[in-house]
Amino acid sequence: MSFQSYIDNIQKKTGKSPSDFKLLAEEKGFLKNGALTVKATQVTDWLKEEFSLGHGHAMAIYASLKGKTS
Repeated sequence: MSFQSYIDNIQKKTGKSPSDFKLLAEEKGFLKNGALTVKATQVTDWLKEEFSLGHGHAMAIYASLKGKTS
């Protein structure tokens, strides 16, 4: 599955885009000045618990928060 496919599936499931997740991560204090301040596990645990994402999908959001787009 391509990175974009992961993002598309996440958006279908949650109704949220990567930019929405960025805003939510900022509100949670996971991002400061656009940079991640926490480890991947904290982000993936949050996404799994709050949005019922699987590990691969949570890691795709983590990657997008780090600035990776492909």
